Amino acid sequence: MTSAISGDTTGATIPPETQAKFGALVALILGSESMNTEERQYWINILPIMTAEQTAELQGILENEKAQLAAIDQKYAKETAQMGQAEQIAKTDAERTRKRSARKETEGAHREAEEQSAEDLLKKIEE
Repeated sequence: MTSAISGDTTGATIPPETQAKFGALVALILGSESMNTEERQYWINILPIMTAEQTAELQGILENEKAQLAAIDQKYAKETAQMGQAEQIAKTDAERTRKRSARKETEGAHREAEEQSAEDLLKKIEE
C-alpha cells in the first residue's frame, strides 16, 4: 500500500516502509529544488534497492545542494539589505539637502526683511 506523505505538495507517492526507513533522505528529495515531480518519484522508488553507499552519496549530494542554495539565499538577502541601506542613506541625504535649501531660503527671506526694516528705520531717523 502506498500513499502520498501528508503535507507533501510535490505529488510524489511514498510507500510507508520507504518513509519509515529513509525519512531524512525522503525529506531531502522532496525539498530538492533541482528535481521535478517525476525525478523525485524515481529516487523515492529506487531508494529500497540502493546500497548504503549509494544512499549516503545521494544524501551528501542533496545536503550539499541545500547548503549551497541556503548560502545563495543568505548572500542575496545580505545584498538586498545593503541595497536597502544604501537607498535609505540616499533618501536621508536628499531629505537633508532639501531641508538645508528650505532653511537657507527662509533665512534669506528673514535677512532681507531685517535689512528692509533697518533701511526703513534709518530713513525715519534721517527724516
